[in-house]
Amino acid sequence: MKRTLIFNAHLVNEGRIFKGWVVLRNGLIETISENNTGELPEAEIRVDAEGKYLLPGIIDDQVHFREPGLTHKGDIHSESRAAVAGGITSYMEMPNTVPNTLTQSLLEDKYMIAAKNSFANYSFFMGASNDNLREVLLTDPRKVCGIKIFMGSSTGDMLVDNRATLESIFSSCKMLIAVHCEDEATIRANAAAFREKYGEQVPVACHPQIRSAEACYKSSSFAVELAKKYNTRLHVLHISTARETELFDNTLPLNKKRITAEACIHHLWFSDADYQTKGNLIKWNPAVKTVQDRDAILKAVLENKIDIIATDHAPHTLEEKSNTYFKAPSGGPLVQHSLTAMLEMHKQGKITLEKIVEKMCHAVSDCFRIEKRGYIRTGYHADLVLVDLNAPWTVDKSNIYSKCAWSPFEGTTFSTRVTHTFVNGELVYHQGWFDEQGRGQRILFEV
Repeated sequence: MKRTLIFNAHLVNEGRIFKGWVVLRNGLIETISENNTGELPEAEIRVDAEGKYLLPGIIDDQVHFREPGLTHKGDIHSESRAAVAGGITSYMEMPNTVPNTLTQSLLEDKYMIAAKNSFANYSFFMGASNDNLREVLLTDPRKVCGIKIFMGSSTGDMLVDNRATLESIFSSCKMLIAVHCEDEATIRANAAAFREKYGEQVPVACHPQIRSAEACYKSSSFAVELAKKYNTRLHVLHISTARETELFDNTLPLNKKRITAEACIHHLWFSDADYQTKGNLIKWNPAVKTVQDRDAILKAVLENKIDIIATDHAPHTLEEKSNTYFKAPSGGPLVQHSLTAMLEMHKQGKITLEKIVEKMCHAVSDCFRIEKRGYIRTGYHADLVLVDLNAPWTVDKSNIYSKCAWSPFEGTTFSTRVTHTFVNGELVYHQGWFDEQGRGQRILFEV
């Protein structure tokens, strides 16, 4: 493999920003230098990054790429392509595909698809149901990111609502358990009340009242209770309320935590005021809620109560999203715009570049114990992204890469953009160009 030199870059890594250069060779970071003067090393490929910032590749711990079974919405090829355009070099995909990923055989089928079609590095969660504990316990922690439990129904049919089953999984599983937390009984009662009032024409603005803060907290606090009871490695996904942030600790370093949490881009960017203009395009589960909730989530990220920033990328077709409230599915495409959205928040003075890299790269690697990714370190996999902080562009259908061909950010002008994405040392994306032969690797984990 040819040597690649990236020079004149501002490296953002491990709480520091410094100008220097890196050499990539055989898929790894061979050399890092803070000396940007004098003679540069020889390399067959040279990338002058003057004015740009070099970050570790983003690791997204929650995506739904829809393959197998739902490929009219998206597939591993199309969505990983959009991901690398957004600076995401590794992702962890969820099990609510069709069929649901509830056996080891079905899990390995997804890895085989990704090996052939994924632009980015990949891992897949093993799904839990009310009756597949035996299969769950066969999961290899070296090769699989974790176990996913839907403790509230979402898109798909994987609700785990049997307390005895939950107790069994939490008590016997030694791997990280990632949970979607919304209390199903509360949601059903709320939905019935709003249906009685509006019939089938429930306004989407009622979504955060149906999938309410109460439903979220009741389920999240129960998951935390179980994790503390059994000393389980618990990761609570997509925190959406201020009250939930109180469940998490910031007195321990991340590598000592047994209970961690994630915030998603949409809960950091949108609020319930946006339903008026965005409608079902920002219908997610858990729901986008109040400005106060949004601000509290960002505060918890900055204070390290929330450890990771991710997307919950979940594409649906515009036709599906155009349905009435109860028929329109929840979720939306975000991988292409997650980093640029966070960089925009940086430009607005809400978060530092160092904190963005911590929450989207370092902390994901540490939380999931990923082997040699998430940092700019000698000997680590050369997953890197170059960004230009002064390159305005507007999101429209002509520059959206997800198969569904829409974005909740359409019409938004970002002042920053991803210019280069390297996966295992290979340039796979450069300002609208893709290496169509580029393929990621299976992520491995330290056990």
